[in-house]
Amino acid sequence: MKALTISLLFLFSSAVTWLGDFKEASLEASKQHKLIVINFSGSDWCGPCIRLRKEILESTTFENYASDHLILVRADFPRQKKNQLSKEQTKLNEALADKYNPDGKFPFTLLVDEHGKVLKTWDGFPDVSPENFVSQIDQYAQH
Repeated sequence: MKALTISLLFLFSSAVTWLGDFKEASLEASKQHKLIVINFSGSDWCGPCIRLRKEILESTTFENYASDHLILVRADFPRQKKNQLSKEQTKLNEALADKYNPDGKFPFTLLVDEHGKVLKTWDGFPDVSPENFVSQIDQYAQH
């Protein structure tokens, strides 16, 4: 029974890790020569943000691609008290927003290279399939 529980946990756990520190993500991207996806989200109040996460960013297609090709960063700005982030994480998210999302758009997703240069942006919910979203990213990947 224990093995079954562990197997199920593994099966339903995310194949990718979303980082909260862009500097850490940049270092990883430099080491691994990967691109970085930054997602600005309001996880508990922004409907299009929740839809983007569920329909595209948590899709098997995106997660499989991301695990081999991308470093992921989420800058979340929850509003409900129960979902508040640590002061340290809030500062990291605000600093990232100052640099990449000064207009406070949600959702706002960027593809940047390992040096932080913006390659592509998605303003709002990208009304595409996970496969199309991945193919848009893959155009910038260095093969």
